[in-house]
Amino acid sequence: MRNILLLHGGVGIDNSLVDSANKKLNSIAGSVELGLDPLDAAVNAVVIMENDPDFNAGTGSVMRIDGSIQMDAAVAIPGKFGSVLAIESVKNPVLVARDVMNLTPHTMLAGDGAIKFARLLGYKEYDPSTEKAKNRLKIALNSVNDPNGEGHSKYSKLMTKTDFSRFLSDSCDTVGSVARIDGKFAAAVSTGGSSPMLRGRIGDSPIFGAGIYAGENGAVVATGIGEDISRRLLCFRIHEKIGTKSLEKIMEEEIGFFKGVIAGVIAVSADEHGYYANKGMGIGLKLENSM
Repeated sequence: MRNILLLHGGVGIDNSLVDSANKKLNSIAGSVELGLDPLDAAVNAVVIMENDPDFNAGTGSVMRIDGSIQMDAAVAIPGKFGSVLAIESVKNPVLVARDVMNLTPHTMLAGDGAIKFARLLGYKEYDPSTEKAKNRLKIALNSVNDPNGEGHSKYSKLMTKTDFSRFLSDSCDTVGSVARIDGKFAAAVSTGGSSPMLRGRIGDSPIFGAGIYAGENGAVVATGIGEDISRRLLCFRIHEKIGTKSLEKIMEEEIGFFKGVIAGVIAVSADEHGYYANKGMGIGLKLENSM
């Protein structure tokens, strides 16, 4: 059995950009030491992507309609899970999610509570906003008839008049990783959300079974439109089918339910690994012989 680290940089990129995305993600995967702990490998890969403004996570996160940046992240190993929801002003949400799992009796912390928890542990205040995020928000708001509207009316117009694919194409969406080391599984995921979105919106990434899952059969991470992924509990469904047919076939069948909705997934099992998406998705891979 070979040890493996498998990454994705988000689904929804133009097919012409996949090769360059793969090159970058393979370089990231190659720089991560697999060691003995699959969670360390998965988290360390996500931290690198959170620190890179090219990805929609951490420093590269998109802005919400009000101009704020709220991020979600999660980690999972069989029997344990931790996540942060709508956390702000930290550099690496995935590290805070791991601390939720390892240092608290809880599985999820949200908003102000997640921020206060991070500060108690010494995570410094950090502003992840970039000019790219500001410009992207401006484009989103200018795409509706009344960009100065307030509250729900503004969001309704964004929902009905905005071509979401236009904004997903350069956002790189969620970032995620799955690992198998010496037969043990782990998963990690982080995202700045999707654009446009209301303050407080939560996607699939920090929801166990939706955007991330790890269990006795393997580890799975999803990327795409979070609301639809959450409704189908995509990662749980894939995990529960592992062993019934090839991993590739399972992923293809589950993604096939997403008609007109962008979705992708990466997964590892005891003897397989793979990915599947219905639109362009960058992938990184590192394989090593186990000890």
